[in-house]
Amino acid sequence: MTWVAAVLVGYLVGAVSPATIVASRRGVDLRGVGSGNPGATNVGRALGPRTGVVVAVLDVLKGLVPAAAFGAVDHRAGLLAGVAAVIGHVTSPFLRGRGGKGVATAGGAILGSHPLWAVPVLGTWLVVVAVSRWSALASVCAALAVLVVGIVVGEDVLWAAALCVIVLVRHQPNVMRRLEARRGGG
Repeated sequence: MTWVAAVLVGYLVGAVSPATIVASRRGVDLRGVGSGNPGATNVGRALGPRTGVVVAVLDVLKGLVPAAAFGAVDHRAGLLAGVAAVIGHVTSPFLRGRGGKGVATAGGAILGSHPLWAVPVLGTWLVVVAVSRWSALASVCAALAVLVVGIVVGEDVLWAAALCVIVLVRHQPNVMRRLEARRGGG
């Protein structure tokens, strides 16, 4: 029963969209701005970096709180709650099945379930974004880093793979568009 509750609560918490709420309170419909994505990066572009950081922190909390709360009762329930929060974030029923890319919420799930894993994952993201100036590439590399850490540690590899796959699938259109633009432009 704990696992079912973890999935339901995680999904519903993840489905709440701080990006959409904050933007709509400022009179902005994110669907028509920038990438059209209801996530922290698009909010940062549309409403400024400070607002983007606030939304990113709220998105992290959506993954962290369910993962940590259920993880305090049962480790596996915490893992399920974290993945469910990410799935809720990317397929929000409140946004008709649309959602963000899941990176910040996945980061929160990692912090809530395996806080030490956050160091190499965040480090990967920071290095790649600093070198490439491409948030999507940094997110893809960080997602792969989660899987690598899981394999190296030999713990919760399926959970790490699930987080990795969600982020990779959500970023695939962005990466393909960017690669096509580079091929066409050069």
